[in-house]
Amino acid sequence: MTDRLTRTATIARDLIRIDTQNWGGGRATGEALAAAYVRDVLAGMGVASETFEAAAGRASVVARIEGEDPTLPLLVVHGHLDVVPADASEWSVDPFAGEIRDGMLWGRGAVDMKQMDAMILASLERILAAGKRPRRGLVVAFFADEEAGGVYGAQWLVRNHPELFEGATEAISEVGGYSIDIAGQRAYLLQTAEKALQWVLLRARGTAAHGSQHMRDNAVTKLARAVAAVGAHEFPVELTPTTRELIARIADLLGVDDDDPDAVAERLGSVSRFLRSSLRHTANPTMLEAGYKHNVIPSVAEARIDVRPLPGREQEALDGIRALVGDDIEVELVHGDVGLEQPFSGALVTAMTAAIEQHDPGAPVLPYMLSGGTDNKPLSELGIAGYGFAPLRLTPDLDFAAMFHGVDERVPLDALEFGTDVLEALLLTY
Repeated sequence: MTDRLTRTATIARDLIRIDTQNWGGGRATGEALAAAYVRDVLAGMGVASETFEAAAGRASVVARIEGEDPTLPLLVVHGHLDVVPADASEWSVDPFAGEIRDGMLWGRGAVDMKQMDAMILASLERILAAGKRPRRGLVVAFFADEEAGGVYGAQWLVRNHPELFEGATEAISEVGGYSIDIAGQRAYLLQTAEKALQWVLLRARGTAAHGSQHMRDNAVTKLARAVAAVGAHEFPVELTPTTRELIARIADLLGVDDDDPDAVAERLGSVSRFLRSSLRHTANPTMLEAGYKHNVIPSVAEARIDVRPLPGREQEALDGIRALVGDDIEVELVHGDVGLEQPFSGALVTAMTAAIEQHDPGAPVLPYMLSGGTDNKPLSELGIAGYGFAPLRLTPDLDFAAMFHGVDERVPLDALEFGTDVLEALLLTY
């Protein structure tokens, strides 16, 4: 079966087999090995690249490819090499074996985002092997540390080596261009916006004491109330230009009114988890830490909250968290990133839409806002407008939203070939 794998599937499988788990806090593995693999693939197609390490082993690879028309601004085509951790005991396959099963490639990174890394490399190989060049010059980048905010990857490169991206005005990367089913009609979501990111620490203080005492000033109890308040709160729907157009277009395809955006999004099944999250601020408790012994009441208890504000509304979301938890809880912003929103118009959007139309005629393309974030955020510091375009034609029965950071992550092999075809068409025409 290995001999019958396409080039895209082979590259994606090889990358999955390189364990690049990123736990955050500077702790990661394998990124240098993945960077060396990418560098070798680029070299094999005659493309020179540079490797940059923000810290030992935290390697990113950047290359430039000359375009047919040197008068055009450059396009950044980028992916990341790291993945979130995977607990093998929860998976039905080894998450780092790159197993082929049921016409799919399984493993951590199959969707987020080694499949896109492979599609980038395979589409470039095709173009250059045919003696062609992309229409415009490219900055091709494979970053470390995206899953922990890009501190050792894209963010570090933008702030320490901005010259690498000189001449670039736009970028494409992950989490867009994939298909969804709307009442039996296949449509594609083109990512034109990303929510902001705020990793917030809640800290409660109380009186340390023996666990047998009658204690009202208990830090754990205070924190528990605060975490429960955040977890139970639902922020109101507030549409942006991206989500307003998305909901209107979906409602039109469904033949329903668009006056209840939540209800419209809910009709799309599992993908509604992505779409409903883009209609409002969200805040989810993710980690708890307190105490060191069963019979000791600790003086401090802490919780981590993942807050995703709508673009440009970061302070509003943070103020909302403070109001929810009350004055006796300390609220610390540990890490923050801006939100992004680009217009669903212009030459790049037209070219991406045309590339999908070429390979799936008649399928509508809709704008949407990613509830998470990508390395387009640090690139925006250089004025580079980023879009999500990792095209995949998927079957309606695949719960694609569950694949991101989920168990048994997998991608159809034929979707990889579709994505490579579409990317090749885009790079040759835009």
